[in-house]
Amino acid sequence: MPDEVTMEIKKKLEEHEKRISKLESSFQTKPEVGKKETSIKEFILSKKPKDDLQKTLAIGYYFEKHEAFFSFNAKDLEEGFRAAKEKIPKNINDKVIKNIEKGHIMEAKEKKNNLKAWILTNTGEEFVENDFKKEK
Repeated sequence: MPDEVTMEIKKKLEEHEKRISKLESSFQTKPEVGKKETSIKEFILSKKPKDDLQKTLAIGYYFEKHEAFFSFNAKDLEEGFRAAKEKIPKNINDKVIKNIEKGHIMEAKEKKNNLKAWILTNTGEEFVENDFKKEK
């Protein structure tokens, strides 16, 4: 009989050890603090675009990478400028066309809200990621 009691006590002690270890390890790892999302204004300020052409590209990048847009159109870009508290260019389409000529933006397969839509090219993404400096 005493052996059964001893075995039972050992079993209980092992269970308690496991539970205590689990509790201790949960206190040692810090809980992941929610990461604050970067606003479009903060993003543009961090990239320091020098003109409306680069701002247009940065806003398109922000939409794709931070807002998970599949594509963006002129209305989206206008809203992006507004949200970033930047002056809206008189002709956003012109800025897009110039970015297309540089190989930074290309036309999307499908329209978005019945408007022509665009996406960034790999070159355009890299250009924004490198703070508008070409890789050497």
